[in-house]
Amino acid sequence: MMALKTGIVRDERYLEHMPGHTHPEHPNRLKAIHRMLDNDFPAALFPIDPESATLEQLELVHTPAYIEKVLKTADHGFTTLAPDTPASAGTYVSAWLAVGGCLKALENLVSGACDACFALVRPPGHHALHDRAGGFCIFNNIGITARYAAKRYGLKRILIIDWDIHHGNGLNDLFYEEKGVLYFSSHDMMLYPFSGDWGEAGRGEGEGYTVNIPIPRTMDDGEFFHLYREIIGPIMRAYRPQLVLVAAGFDTHKDDPIGRSGLSEQPFGWLTRLLMNLRAEVDGPPMLFVLEGGYNPRALALCVKETLEALTLEQAGEWPVVEETRLCKGLIEKAHGIHGHYGVW
Repeated sequence: MMALKTGIVRDERYLEHMPGHTHPEHPNRLKAIHRMLDNDFPAALFPIDPESATLEQLELVHTPAYIEKVLKTADHGFTTLAPDTPASAGTYVSAWLAVGGCLKALENLVSGACDACFALVRPPGHHALHDRAGGFCIFNNIGITARYAAKRYGLKRILIIDWDIHHGNGLNDLFYEEKGVLYFSSHDMMLYPFSGDWGEAGRGEGEGYTVNIPIPRTMDDGEFFHLYREIIGPIMRAYRPQLVLVAAGFDTHKDDPIGRSGLSEQPFGWLTRLLMNLRAEVDGPPMLFVLEGGYNPRALALCVKETLEALTLEQAGEWPVVEETRLCKGLIEKAHGIHGHYGVW
């Protein structure tokens, strides 16, 4: 497996969003990743400098009234956009730049300057709805990127893979009636936003193009990887995406204070290598990883490191030896049972 030329979006201005010292989505998350990058990837990554999104780009997903509401947070030292989503005077800078960083990464991917990219942005985005914030998310970074990719570059098959432990309700709702974006999410339905049940599979033209897989907290590393191998594999081979966007949340880690799951950092290297192999089977679509959750800074940095090592190292580690458990078999059979008649994958 060949290493991919990998871009990285990194900027100190993402630290200007300060939701409070006790808030889980603290700048220390990104500071820990930056230290890891400086120690372990001093020259292996292709730097991409982000630019702020334009108003027109934000309006691909969000209402003008909501965008203005976010902008007005600059007038206050501290305010709230939602009960769980505080804002500081510098929040709008980070939020505009989070979208812009993803779009700049997309530009470099489409031009061929890099094969894959990791956008280390904050605030996160997969819970953000068209007219409101929520779940620590302000603008829907990946949603805007997918919309822009379709409009600017004419892409007709975009795959979003959301492995954050929280269901990306903003992404789910945004593309629920469309087939140009296939949204896949594995998540714990007992956590915010308490959505993403099995039967939520799309509507109208988008029927079958939303794949929600609720997972139990008892799932271990091997089961998590096997679930992805048996479901994402058929999805990518059938859908043949022109762009893969990964909502890269790492709050499934056992040390995460919010996720309540039991995984280590290792599965994220396995999953990334799996996507690289599948990418090679379907004409090599560019892959953009966008940071979402993960609230233990040390664990978060370890998970990002696993992902980047998989993308950049020529010598890959061994695949896990996984025996299909009763739990995993049941989840896979249920997914196929629900989605089989749609004929999407």
